[in-house]
Amino acid sequence: MDLTLKVWRQKGPEAEGKMVSYDVKDISPDMSFLEMLDVLNEQLINNGDDPVAFDHDCREGICGSCSLYINGVPHGPKKQTTTCQLHMRSFKDGDTIYIEPWRAKAFPVIKDLVTDRSSFDRIMQSGGYVSVNTSGNTLDANAIPVPKENADMAFDSATCIGCGACVAACKNASAMLFASAKVSQLALLPQGEVEARERVQNMVAQMDKEGFGNCTVTGACEVECPKGISLENIARMNREYLKAALSPGK
Repeated sequence: MDLTLKVWRQKGPEAEGKMVSYDVKDISPDMSFLEMLDVLNEQLINNGDDPVAFDHDCREGICGSCSLYINGVPHGPKKQTTTCQLHMRSFKDGDTIYIEPWRAKAFPVIKDLVTDRSSFDRIMQSGGYVSVNTSGNTLDANAIPVPKENADMAFDSATCIGCGACVAACKNASAMLFASAKVSQLALLPQGEVEARERVQNMVAQMDKEGFGNCTVTGACEVECPKGISLENIARMNREYLKAALSPGK
């Protein structure tokens, strides 16, 4: 396929960015989207130009670092598919493809298509974990019974890869789907009960501190999530937050 790419180029966080047009030729339909960007960058390097900066790591739909707007849609046209797992057969010969970084105050652009998503890391650091006393003998995880329904829901929540598509899709740039998935993952398990009150309060407080917007339940986050994380997690986090607010402090 021969394609025209309209790529967002921005030299740094404070620089003014713009869309730049590039032509790529003989793109195989079996290439992934990132492999196509590799071809573009090889072309740019051979011409003595600066390659396009974009994030990638596992290229297996696991790490979440390949976050891009493709034709105005987070991760592109295929539902529940990450950018790295999107193949060029989803496009046609002669297509024009617009490629941009996430657009959110809490995700500032570092360069070109790379955004700083460390705000998600700080939300996790504020409470997205279980503290374990490692002195003495370690308790076997299987010794604590977990109802299958809860285990299944916790597993579904744990599939969140933290890519930020929910923030990019939301008109308010809300991180509620991400935060609620991480809260739900632990709130549904007995190991997470001890710190449940502090966890949800701290994670919501950090989310607000990072500058994410409020949730108005439009559902765009669930629709664009490459892992299909459910809005039910937001309802669960709201219940956990209310329960924590009404419970006596320690």
